[in-house]
Amino acid sequence: MSCPVYVTERTGKPRSEDLMNNKSNMQQNSEHKTAQEMRCSIGFAYLFSYYLLQFCGHTWIFSNMTARFFSFGFDALAGTFYFVGVMMSLCQLLSVLELFHIADGIEDSRLLPRLVQVIERNFLLFLIISQEEFQSKTVVCVLFYLWNILHLIRYPYQLMCLISTPSFNMMWARYTISIPVYILSVITEGISIVLAMPYYESQGTYSFQLNTPVSVYVHFSYLLMAYIPLLAAGSGLTVRNLLKERSQSLENWNKKTKMD
Repeated sequence: MSCPVYVTERTGKPRSEDLMNNKSNMQQNSEHKTAQEMRCSIGFAYLFSYYLLQFCGHTWIFSNMTARFFSFGFDALAGTFYFVGVMMSLCQLLSVLELFHIADGIEDSRLLPRLVQVIERNFLLFLIISQEEFQSKTVVCVLFYLWNILHLIRYPYQLMCLISTPSFNMMWARYTISIPVYILSVITEGISIVLAMPYYESQGTYSFQLNTPVSVYVHFSYLLMAYIPLLAAGSGLTVRNLLKERSQSLENWNKKTKMD
């Protein structure tokens, strides 16, 4: 027995066709929702693995440096890069992925301040600290400590944001303690650049000559000198962003507390 066919007043199409269209739309919406849920699950698993890997890496670096310091005292400072340099380089290289996280939308953060942080640390690590003549400097150990403190504050907080609501103390540490520590790390980076200039000036590493009508020899030490104002400007932008995030986070926490 066939179904009777009726005509709708709005479209003039048979109701059976409307039902088929509605069914098709519901199926498409269901498939779209399933795809979104799958994408969210994959993104959650990926971010959780990334944050956990970074946290473990920086915990290993911090523990290794601290254990060596208590075992050998100030004599351990000279060998900091030799023992933890590979792991630090790996963690800093992985931090480049965070730019893609923000661009893809799986991490809610501002791209420009994160880009500044990633560039300045990788620039300093791979172009200056990686030089054998500079690795034994005490400033390298101080800088590694400051970087690790920042990461050991940030990555546990982000892990907790994925699985639950962070406590007030964790949020306060993330957005309060990290600001002076970051400022100290930038100052230490500037000191590292100043200390590295004589090595590049005397050895001519990374210096080059421009093939122009008037031959110009560019010293890399001059480029480092020009980089310092850029470092100051970029760090100022990052501090401003951190202060804004701190104000918003505390405001949201206060609103949530009043509602509870």
